[in-house]
Amino acid sequence: VSDDTWVLVHDAARPGLPAAALARLIDTCLADPVGGLLALPVADTVQAGHERVERTLDRNGLWLAQTPQMFRAGVLRDALTAAAVNGIAVTDEAPALEAAGYAPLLVPGALRNFKVTWPDDFELMEKWL
Repeated sequence: VSDDTWVLVHDAARPGLPAAALARLIDTCLADPVGGLLALPVADTVQAGHERVERTLDRNGLWLAQTPQMFRAGVLRDALTAAAVNGIAVTDEAPALEAAGYAPLLVPGALRNFKVTWPDDFELMEKWL
């Protein structure tokens, strides 16, 4: 794959990706030099803590990252390699690009594109599919 080829990376735990969200991501990223990811603005109150609330975070400007994420192959490869070499733990591709100095676009995602993680998620996803 050449460095300038666009690459979509999708998490298999998100089988509910709507075609409209995918099209929105592709159309938006093709017009940007960096690329981006589907994401949802945080709507709930976010609290940090362990067994008790230690503080409430300002949700303004916070987003929940989704996949797919779309970047040029060369930039993505370099960012993931740099993260690995520098011991930077990344949970998906966007944080690797961020650590490499890029600012990926946040493209509005979809609620039904949630990550199937917990047992109850299977029942909910089954209703969507």
